[in-house]
This record gives sequence, structure tokens and C-alpha cells, in this order.
Amino acid sequence: MTAWIWQTFCAPFEEFLFLRHSLAAVLALALGCGPVGTFLVLRRMSLMGDALSHAVLPGVAAGFLISGFSLAAMTIGGFLAGLTVVVVCGLLSRFTPLREDASMAALYLISLALGVLLITMRGNSMDLMHVLFGSILAVDGPSLVLVASVTTATLLTLAVIYRPLVTECFDPGFLRAVSGTGTTAHILFMALVALNLVSGFRALGTLMAVGLLVLPATAARFWARQVWSQALTATLLALLSGYVGLLVSFYWNMPSGPTIILTAGCCHVLSLIMGPRQGMLTQYLCRAKTA
Repeated sequence: MTAWIWQTFCAPFEEFLFLRHSLAAVLALALGCGPVGTFLVLRRMSLMGDALSHAVLPGVAAGFLISGFSLAAMTIGGFLAGLTVVVVCGLLSRFTPLREDASMAALYLISLALGVLLITMRGNSMDLMHVLFGSILAVDGPSLVLVASVTTATLLTLAVIYRPLVTECFDPGFLRAVSGTGTTAHILFMALVALNLVSGFRALGTLMAVGLLVLPATAARFWARQVWSQALTATLLALLSGYVGLLVSFYWNMPSGPTIILTAGCCHVLSLIMGPRQGMLTQYLCRAKTA
């Protein structure tokens, strides 16, 4: 029995270097995406994270046009594009009648179309698929260094702005009344979202990277109550999704990125049904007891 467990769940990672690289990338992404995704959900900005994942595409495409599949060029371009969209959305919401979510929706549609157009100007449909959906099995050493560096920067920055972020999640009016750090914390947080999306595009693509941000974080709300415990649960669920997704894609010859995100989706559905904190089954049992 022990030999079967080892052969099934551990041997592929021992035998194949590319699987070890992929698992290391998933671990690094989970450590960064778990806390960031938790704050996205608590701040009711999940769809904004999805929009931002599309917004980084023109920058990634510009890097591709200049240097081909250069990790540095595509990363810098994607981050600058995401940061530009965040700043423009903030300015539009301040100086026009448009709300920030409406501005983000308009800009992400423009960004998605522009990014696809730029990639197809030089590349082909396979290049477009690689950028949009990634290839976690092709993660190499420089990509791992990038993801690990982004995760380290994310955790250090969150440690600095943790209190303002938590306060803004539950009482933004109080934060504005007693401190002027709310705007700075918001801009830094959105920069972290863009940075984590860019670091994940090499593995999961610009369209799929947001799945590891949002799905584990939404599932964690059904298991944990406090902010720190939700962030920890989201990180563990993201890591579990990546590990199981890699095994499923390896044994059944399925694309790894979509398989990882679908696994995270299954965790979300199971949490929605069976989660002890307002899960559907828990609520049904509570109503049955009181009836």
C-alpha cells in the first residue's frame, strides 16, 4: 500500500525534472496568490482582478514583439500595463462620473483586443495560446526565480500594509477619518495584484492566472473566519489544487493550466456545499435542527 501511494503521488515528481519545476512554481504562486486573493474577495474586487488579468496582456504582447519570448521583457511590459490601467481607472473614477469597476471593464476589453492584435502581428495562433493559457510544464529556472521574487515582495509588502487593508475591508470610512494611508495601501495592493498576475502568466497564462487568485480565496471563506486564517486556507487550497492538477494532467494527458484551475473550481464547489461556515449542507442541517 505504501509503495502504491509513493508510486502514484510522489514518483512522477521524483522522476521528471519538469514536474518538480512545475510543483515549485505552484508552491510559490500559492504563497503569493492566497493572501492577495483573500483581500480581493474581502474587498469585493474579484471581478476587478479578472479584468486586470486581461489588462496586462498588451504589455506582455509588447514585450513579445520587442524580444520574442523574453521573460524579462514580457514581465516588465505586463506589469507596466497593469499599473497603467490601475492608475487610469483611479483617475477616471475621480474626475468623471464613471465608477472604478465600469472604467476597469471598459479598459480590460480594450486591452484584451489590443493584446491579441499585437501578438498576432508577429506570432501565430500557437504563440497566442501560449501567452493566453501559459505552459506550467515549461517553467524553467529563471521563471522560478521570478515567481519566488514576486512572492517574497508580495508577502513583505502585505506585512507592511496589512492593518490598513484589513480596516478598509470592513470600515473604509473609519480609515479615511483617522488615517490618510488608505489610498496608498489601495494603490500598493493593486500593484501587488498586477505583479502576481504577471508572475503567473508564464505558468498559467494571462487568462488563467486569476483563477489561482480568486477560486481558493472564495473557497476559503467557507472554512475560516478571520482574515489571517482565510489567507492561510486559501494558500493551502491553491497548493492542493496545483498538486492535484499536475497529477491529473500527467496521468490523463490533459493541459496542465486549465486542469489546475478546474481543480481549484472543484475545491470551490465542494467548499460551497460542505463548508462549515455557511455551506449549503451546514445551513440545511441548521434549519433541520430548528424546525
